[in-house]
Amino acid sequence: MLEIKNIKKSYKTGDFIQHALNGVSLKFRKNEFVAILGPSGSGKTTLLNVIGGLDRYDSGDLIINDHSTKKYKSVQWDYYRNNCIGFIFQSYNLINHINILSNVEMSMTLSGYSKKKRKKLAKEALSKVGLLEHAYKNPNQLSGGQMQRVAIARALSNNPNIILADEPTGALDSKTSEQIMKLIKKISEDKLVIMVTHNRKIAEEYADRIIEIQDGKIINDSKPYEEKETKKEKLNIKKTAMNYVSALGLSFHNIRTKKWRTFITSFAASIGIIGIALILSLSNGFKNKIDEFEKDSLSQMPITITEQSMQLDEKQFTNKTDRNLKEYPNDKKAFTKKDSFENMVHINKLTKDYIDYIDKINKKYIGSITYLRTTAINLVTKVDNNNYKLIQTTEDIKNNYYYALSELPEINANKNDMISTNFDVIYGNINDNEPGLVLILDSKNQISDSILKNLGFANKDLSFEELTKKEFKLIHNDDYYKKNNYIYTINKDYKKLYNTEKSKTIKIQAILRGKEDKKVLTESSGGIYYTKEFMNYVIDSNNNSKIVKEQKQKNYNVLTTEKFENNDEKSKILGYLGAEVEPIGIYIYPNSFESKEKIVEYLDKYNKNKDNKDKIIYTDMANLMSSLTSNIMDAITIVLIAFSSVSLIVSSIMIGIITYTSVLERTKEIGILRALGARKKDISRVFNAEVLIIGLFSGILGIVVAILFTIPINHILFSLTGLKGIAKLKLSHAITLIVISSITTLIGGFIPAKIASKKDPVIALRSM
Repeated sequence: MLEIKNIKKSYKTGDFIQHALNGVSLKFRKNEFVAILGPSGSGKTTLLNVIGGLDRYDSGDLIINDHSTKKYKSVQWDYYRNNCIGFIFQSYNLINHINILSNVEMSMTLSGYSKKKRKKLAKEALSKVGLLEHAYKNPNQLSGGQMQRVAIARALSNNPNIILADEPTGALDSKTSEQIMKLIKKISEDKLVIMVTHNRKIAEEYADRIIEIQDGKIINDSKPYEEKETKKEKLNIKKTAMNYVSALGLSFHNIRTKKWRTFITSFAASIGIIGIALILSLSNGFKNKIDEFEKDSLSQMPITITEQSMQLDEKQFTNKTDRNLKEYPNDKKAFTKKDSFENMVHINKLTKDYIDYIDKINKKYIGSITYLRTTAINLVTKVDNNNYKLIQTTEDIKNNYYYALSELPEINANKNDMISTNFDVIYGNINDNEPGLVLILDSKNQISDSILKNLGFANKDLSFEELTKKEFKLIHNDDYYKKNNYIYTINKDYKKLYNTEKSKTIKIQAILRGKEDKKVLTESSGGIYYTKEFMNYVIDSNNNSKIVKEQKQKNYNVLTTEKFENNDEKSKILGYLGAEVEPIGIYIYPNSFESKEKIVEYLDKYNKNKDNKDKIIYTDMANLMSSLTSNIMDAITIVLIAFSSVSLIVSSIMIGIITYTSVLERTKEIGILRALGARKKDISRVFNAEVLIIGLFSGILGIVVAILFTIPINHILFSLTGLKGIAKLKLSHAITLIVISSITTLIGGFIPAKIASKKDPVIALRSM
């Protein structure tokens, strides 16, 4: 079954060549006890290693069941050792950090046996050597003889054809040696046992055949193999492989024997993870607070559509200046281009069709819609008994009137509109269906004295009752404008206007103040506003006035006699006089941040497949502010993470050093595993599994420490800013960081694991 034919093996040290085996040829029977005798350096151990596939012969051939091994690759020798060979070493060569049962199971683990089957066979092997009751002890808890019995049980467990014993009694006393030899003798009854020994007495007492070797040559064979007809046996060698679970288990047991070193290594490796986790916790917390602010406040900021719009959104922007000109041309010519500002300005044509389109927006998304009009408001008030005045309702920078009168966003039935969400009515009641005014104060109940002066109030502090009792008169166009020949002029007899029959009495319906939790958004909103019905009344009452009717017929301005250049100029004057024309601006107030996105989708849908000139460009200020804050936070986070990542690189290098130290410490274990048939990739897998465990542990440790650190950090931030629970790590970030920790440690341990896999098994077995 086993034949070695003219085997030669040499070792070279510098210029010196030592011939360990010099043309050795032997044949062995299927079951016999062969003892190989010889002095130190005679080549007997080299012969045993060549037979066992641990060492490669230089020339000749090793034949197993008539199959040559000349073309065997490294992995095939691994399969051969696992399936055909069982080793019994002088120094036992047990793996100290796993128990006896696991040691015996190891070769079957590499063969791919199920856990249940290998445990059963391992216990049977231990029972044969009388050590079943010690199955769960570690090797260092046994005597030398017991450890050698474990080695024998391990050699038998996978039912190999050949048992190779290298000085099996060399480290044992005479009584124990006798017990071990009897056990080996029994094994040889149905297996080929080849034993290397220097003890002739033991060889003569127990061996069936004694082969003597000297200077790498066979000098005597007491019972040479006789050529005769034998039935050829099929060579069936299964592939071996250590699965990841087994590699993890082996590495875990090793790590468990070095708890403190593992903990310190993991903690050092986790420092980078702790830093990044804290940065992400703070970044996530601040983003959440910003999101809360946006949802509470920015979502109520209107989407603005005006006659002129800045194309700030990339999806809306169209470059109108690109003429595909070359840079640095040789042409002696200057080319024109539009100013970049002009290129960004888009003219919106707010047609009736578009207004109708806006009116069809799903009302469940809208808090309110406000239309900006140029309609002049003819509003007169009584200052005192003898004085009346016209209220300035449009911007007048010279007299410090800034949009003195604006339309109040409408209030819907669900009370999720901009006004109901952000303001409290502190006096009176708002009736959006009646023409009226609304006064908004700041958090200290203050309002600009110029606004009060414009409304005809004395320059003093006023009670809410005084404010709401005052009467204002809306003057009809037919009373306000008087025709004089071809031109209309303004009637400045305000007392008479105040008392005309057509005038409409208007009062301040309610006084509002921003809610405490909305101060940031509402503090600058103070002023005087009119209800939606107010403007409807103005347009309805003036749409058919004499001046409007005549202006519709004339192609010049009836107030100045200036001729109109185009219809747009005429439309603006008609709008100013109170005719029913399209507004110059639209303010859409979403009722939530999610609704805003739906409204934006609806507005974008209108522009689909339209030429740029026909598109209506809106300004989503909330989105611009949100993007700005988000980009700033992202930039800060990236920079801080980049700095923290340096420690991850250092950790990776440190893991590499620690893993290499582990390789040096476990060199003998590498030799044992290779002797049992482990492939090179299995050895790499063992050490990769070890660094993976460390990486996982350091990642989890880093996350736990970071979470603990967030407790004092949140206390400090709360005392400084009043914001609660800022630092909060997202689960997805925690999982990602654990994965990153595992990957970086695997990278760090890759080279040491490769070094481990390339170690010569013979040299590895000789290490202490």
